[in-house]
Amino acid sequence: MNFSNLLSAEWWIVTFGLIGILAIIFAETGLLIGFFLPGDSLLVVAGIGASASVAAAVGLDKPFPLGLLLVAAPVCAIAGAQLGHLIGAKTGPRLFSRPDSRLFKREYADKAQHYFERFGPARAVVVARFIPVVRTFLNPVAGMLGMRPRHFLLWNVVGGVLWTDGLLTFGYLIGTKIPNVDRYILPGAAVVVLLSVIPIVREIMKSRREAAALPLPAGKHHRP
Repeated sequence: MNFSNLLSAEWWIVTFGLIGILAIIFAETGLLIGFFLPGDSLLVVAGIGASASVAAAVGLDKPFPLGLLLVAAPVCAIAGAQLGHLIGAKTGPRLFSRPDSRLFKREYADKAQHYFERFGPARAVVVARFIPVVRTFLNPVAGMLGMRPRHFLLWNVVGGVLWTDGLLTFGYLIGTKIPNVDRYILPGAAVVVLLSVIPIVREIMKSRREAAALPLPAGKHHRP
């Protein structure tokens, strides 16, 4: 196994099946080390794998039970996010004061806090579900910044259901409605990932423009 396998939705599905799907959904939203896992593409491919006509195309002997996926996936997403909120509430600023490492970078937490402050707590918890990396770090940031557990739980449930069941249903409809969909699984998963990172790219570009527009201290000049 190499690192590229960890980023492959099909590898997780073929290797670990339904348990692997649910474990990723929990880890990506509840454990800070899970931010690099392929949650979006995994849900779409899992939805495709629930279609009897194309289950074999993703390496399955039989289709996933769609009903079980639609219940278990949001439960794992909600439970993972609640754990992340609890971690943030208990550890506070100490969690994000550690130096950067290969996996953890302070900018991840800063970006999550940016969304939290820009959209407000409720909207941020829902919107973050659809943004890779941010959905991992916003939960502990919400706990660290004092978002009340019951308030967080309410919007966590809304976001968790919309994200998981939305992408699962999307994948299932693709699998049942598009002929020869197995040809498009990998390109389709890549498109989902690309669309999900667009908000991050836009925010990074916006932040750089705003930083460039700020006046520099006396004696310093912008680099040509």
